[in-house]
Amino acid sequence: MLTCEICGEELMLEEDMKTHLLLSHLENDMHCPLCSLAGVSFNELSFHISTAHPEEHTNATCFSGSSKTKNVAISDRRMAQTSKSFASGNSCDSSGEAITSRVHADSGQTGKNNSPHAESFWLKARLKESCPKPSTSCCKETVTGNKSDHTKEEQFFCPMCSMVCSSPFILQEHVELHLQDQHSDQKNTDCDLKLAIQLQHEEEQKRRQEEAWQEKENFKKLQRRFGVGGGGGGYRQQMERSMEKAVASGRLTSAEFHSKKADMMESLASGMDDGSTRTQGITRALCDYYQTGGKDCAHVWLSADTDHYSSSVGDKGWGCGYRNFQMLLSSLQRIDTYASILQDRTVPCIPRIQGMIEEAWREGLDPQGASHFNQRLKGTRAWIGATEIYVLLTSLGVSGHIIDFHQSTGADGTHPKLFDWVKQYFCQSSQSGRLLPRLIQTNLPPLYLQHQGHSRSIVGLEQRKNGEVCLLLLDPGSSAEGIRKLLSRDFISTAVRLIRRFPRNLKHHQYQLVAAQGVLSAEEKQAQIFNSKILRAERIP
Repeated sequence: MLTCEICGEELMLEEDMKTHLLLSHLENDMHCPLCSLAGVSFNELSFHISTAHPEEHTNATCFSGSSKTKNVAISDRRMAQTSKSFASGNSCDSSGEAITSRVHADSGQTGKNNSPHAESFWLKARLKESCPKPSTSCCKETVTGNKSDHTKEEQFFCPMCSMVCSSPFILQEHVELHLQDQHSDQKNTDCDLKLAIQLQHEEEQKRRQEEAWQEKENFKKLQRRFGVGGGGGGYRQQMERSMEKAVASGRLTSAEFHSKKADMMESLASGMDDGSTRTQGITRALCDYYQTGGKDCAHVWLSADTDHYSSSVGDKGWGCGYRNFQMLLSSLQRIDTYASILQDRTVPCIPRIQGMIEEAWREGLDPQGASHFNQRLKGTRAWIGATEIYVLLTSLGVSGHIIDFHQSTGADGTHPKLFDWVKQYFCQSSQSGRLLPRLIQTNLPPLYLQHQGHSRSIVGLEQRKNGEVCLLLLDPGSSAEGIRKLLSRDFISTAVRLIRRFPRNLKHHQYQLVAAQGVLSAEEKQAQIFNSKILRAERIP
């Protein structure tokens, strides 16, 4: 009579016991004691051990004979059941005793066979992995009837975690699992990094495209409002419509309408400005004011005498560039350096300035700008900028210089480098090494200041006692009545406040300056025309 040591069932024949073990205890829960393989048959598990763990299989089957082979099979099945008992969570000591007694029982059954030695490797490996403190002597195992401490056995420590293995082959498989996980994590990290860089690049490219599109749309809006192809023609048509509206509203009589129209036609025919918006003597008035007033100023620099030209009803909303050129030209005519080449020049009207720019284009100046305006300005309300002022100066034989402050250089979008450059410009006429007087009247022309949609003229600079600097600007958008208050001693202290601009007042993204810096010879003028095929500005910073 044979008794199953696992469940206690008694069977007559050995064949029935083998079938019972296979069906009741092995095929339902077969797994490799050395790796995570499970859910296979006994033959598949044996094949796996012989191929995946050849050295351990050799140690477990180092005997011969048919009866021995059968006993080894039974011993291997019991080893599988022993592994199951470890997986069920038994404590180290109690599991060790239970396994030891079962091994001795197997030894008695197999007689002189060496199956206990065949099983000892598997038991050692499972005990090593299940013991919470394998490096101490608190937990001991009995495999072949003799007691031995863990510390007396060769141990293999994982360099990447606290795992202790009993075989170099188990350690190798364990470490390879670590490396596979790290490679997978590194691969995922690299993929995430590449994806993040790609998304950031796409976001920046999209932002740049949106900024370029927005800038183009803003430029088109300005063109539709004031620029090329603006409805209703140029200066003459806008002037006539404005006067007709004034007659219709009762602000202008018919006689006044015809008188003003006749003056306009005469001005257009002669090419000279009629002077209706001009204010003279501003620089002299400022000089007189700073002699006695402005006590909070440490130093004041003023340009050469400059007339102010304000916009009229014929160029309101688009003529600021032309009016600033009139201011610059009125100053150049009073400076000896430039008077020799401008002595026969008078301050032209706006349609005549448009014709002068077209003539300069035909000479070969700024072909890109000419292409932008389709070679035509007369009869349009196209607003001009720094490059057109440069073209006008060069055509007159004056050396022009464009300075581009293309980005903010101070806190909160300010441009302190712009103020520094203007100060250096006005200080160039001062003698170095001497104590500066409070008021410095220079012989320098004003500076043309351009930003998107508008332009003004810089006629002076104040440096306060606290070190703060402010510009003195003449704006074509200011009315003639408002500017003429600078000529009155009763109102000049208030009027000066209207032309002061501190760094906090100039916060546009980009500013451009045009400075007149001497007279061109014939050869220099031709060189300037040739170089203007690609206009270059001095960029700061």
